[in-house]
Amino acid sequence: MRTSRSPHISGRWRRAGSTAVATSALVLAGLGTAVHATAATPDHVSAKAVATAVANAHVQYESACDATPKKGYAACNALRVTSGTTAFMEKQAALKGMTAKTLKPNASSASPTGYGPSDLQSAYGLTSASASNGSGETIAIVDAYDDPNAAADLATYRSYYGLPACTTANGCFKKVSQTGSTTSLPTADSGWAGEISLDLDMVSAIAPNAKILLVEASSSSMANLGKAVNEAVTLGAKFVSNSYGGSESSSDTSYDSSYFNHPGVAITVSAGDEGYGAEYPAASKYVTSVGGTALSTSSNSRGWTETVWKTSSTEGTGSGCSSYDAKPSWQTDTGCTKRMIADVSAVADPATGVSVYDSYGSDGTGWNTYGGTSASAPIIASVYALAGTPGSSDYPAQYPYEDTSALNDVTSGNNGSCSTSYFCTAKSGYDGPTGLGTPAGLGAFTG
Repeated sequence: MRTSRSPHISGRWRRAGSTAVATSALVLAGLGTAVHATAATPDHVSAKAVATAVANAHVQYESACDATPKKGYAACNALRVTSGTTAFMEKQAALKGMTAKTLKPNASSASPTGYGPSDLQSAYGLTSASASNGSGETIAIVDAYDDPNAAADLATYRSYYGLPACTTANGCFKKVSQTGSTTSLPTADSGWAGEISLDLDMVSAIAPNAKILLVEASSSSMANLGKAVNEAVTLGAKFVSNSYGGSESSSDTSYDSSYFNHPGVAITVSAGDEGYGAEYPAASKYVTSVGGTALSTSSNSRGWTETVWKTSSTEGTGSGCSSYDAKPSWQTDTGCTKRMIADVSAVADPATGVSVYDSYGSDGTGWNTYGGTSASAPIIASVYALAGTPGSSDYPAQYPYEDTSALNDVTSGNNGSCSTSYFCTAKSGYDGPTGLGTPAGLGAFTG
């Protein structure tokens, strides 16, 4: 929750204290598509040994943009790794019998240092669906300001990972302003460009066959972002991802009716990056609120394990009981009489972060690793797209509550202190930080 209790400044370094510090050595260059082709480990390296190495991941990171937005404005929930070793780096080094070289600012690399498409698809049981589903669907990304390099950076990411081309020329990618203009675009902003690259790359990773619509709001005000959401729906998107948020206010219920009440559209919103506490629009009763996890390789049958993402008491996934929004009928937890955050979750810990390509501005230095619930929101929007078009009168936020068996229940970790335990602490079944869990295929996202 971005309030006065968390006076973060954009660009501040933050150490991921929830993970252990690793020794540093050599990270391999040129990790190409073949490295990402499978989550399996070679015969001579045990899964347990890789998991042990991955547990050594440790990073420092910075907020991409607007760390302390003023009232009525939102901050993006993207966190860019600036130093350390990520879980992906530790895994790749372990597979080669080496240790991982520490990243240093600017933390760009000639090759990815975060999880790629095959890792994410494997972790969430989506490998087959990602290859086969999503054609004909349009996933919209709503962000503030313009990323002049969005199309080119998207092409670089998809080419590296061997994904189908998604360009303006072939009709797959379209960038517009909040009024739908393709020529009169907002002012460019380096920080939000990083957020945009993260969002576009996560959609590409999970739903490579879907079309992508980027709607750029003229500012980070809730009014302009909300108008961009409406424009995305007007242009036909049935899946709309929003990776931003701000403090709750008494205006939220009016924002709900003006911008987020779209039956038949799956709208996802990141839960926030500042630990326990509710923020908006994650608190909207009309959206799927998405919390964040730490995602690590494991020697279990799934091959992966997740805990609540928490770096410190003010750095981790958001959660909590809304002060203003009414509880949707499908939420049945009894400790919160209003809307509870979150519904579901996905990877967000920068130490177990995702690979992103961004070339615009001072921090747009090529391949970077990002975390934050800005990663988890577009992942979940893309899972909805793989599952198919929602029913025309449905609020898809309800779907996970109807099939909880098709989710990975996250049962360990917390994102701070709270008077009602499940508001901030993972447990079996529903909890605030991770909701009902993370995707285990498409079942929980199908109407």
